[in-house]
Amino acid sequence: MDQIDLHLGRKLRRRRKLLGLTQQELAGACGVRFQQIQKYECAANRMSAARLWQLAEILDAPVSYFYEGLSDEQRRSHEESGEDLDLFARKETHELVRAYYALGERPRRRLLELAKAMNAADVEGETEPQA
Repeated sequence: MDQIDLHLGRKLRRRRKLLGLTQQELAGACGVRFQQIQKYECAANRMSAARLWQLAEILDAPVSYFYEGLSDEQRRSHEESGEDLDLFARKETHELVRAYYALGERPRRRLLELAKAMNAADVEGETEPQA
């Protein structure tokens, strides 16, 4: 089992879950059995370039998404911290993303801008006024 295959499988699982898709639903969209998706996700089977492209299209992600964070240093850090600590594996992250995409386009943009502004305030060390 290759580290790259493991990484690609984790990214595939993460994106599928983020979008609220089952392995069966993703498999149907790809024209394969759900067991094949399972094998991709656990790195038992390698994804061809064509399959990776197809999955990226179905999951509405650039192919580069699957390779993000693959540097040696980040990979070691990820392995040492354990996948359970991963931000994208948290239930609340999935709930937040689903709620976000349930909004219309304008409220989504406004919510995103609000979140960015709140993060910028935290980064700059601003605090909320005390009541």
